[in-house]
Amino acid sequence: MDLYSVIGRRRDVRCEFTGGPADPSVLQRILEAAHAAPSVGLTQPWDFVLIDDPGLKERFAEHVAGERDRFAASLSPDRAQTFSHIKIEGIRESSLSVVVTYDPTRGAPAVLGRYTIADAGLYSTCLAIENLWLAATAEGWGVGWVSFYREPFLSGLVGLPPAVRPVAWLCVGPVTHLEEVPDLERAGWRARRPLAEAVHRNGWDRPSAD
Repeated sequence: MDLYSVIGRRRDVRCEFTGGPADPSVLQRILEAAHAAPSVGLTQPWDFVLIDDPGLKERFAEHVAGERDRFAASLSPDRAQTFSHIKIEGIRESSLSVVVTYDPTRGAPAVLGRYTIADAGLYSTCLAIENLWLAATAEGWGVGWVSFYREPFLSGLVGLPPAVRPVAWLCVGPVTHLEEVPDLERAGWRARRPLAEAVHRNGWDRPSAD
């Protein structure tokens, strides 16, 4: 697949994991792609914690289920009904999980490019996640980003140092297929926004010059 095809095929996967063995050579290529991401001040502030222990996955899945219930309780009845049919994770089903972390102390205090934008290192970590996601898609694997968790819980679960922040729990592995339409759109949660609505020229509401 060319780059644009990979971008178009990428999906947040929850239901399609096979649970089959994760080929070490494929995993290595995916991680190398993530590690090749651009980073502020060449700090490469990310780390990748590989999780294949069933006990750890189960503990995290139980925590996520509790957070899902709390979110559902905050919704209006109509929204809660729609949400009740949406699967939010594939923690148990995926071959492995990757916890991607951010270390703001790497290269500090003089991080070139982070002087005026403190979050530039966090942005760099998100670029590594995108690289990982696109590489996995190109390999025929799926990735699902789980965000229903409390950071202190995940930090304690995988034993992160105090300064290191967990940015993502990614479910990763071979899939049966990738859906043509994103899950949330198929479930009626939200429709995708047209590009034309997101493009502005020379300012937010400033009309283009004639």
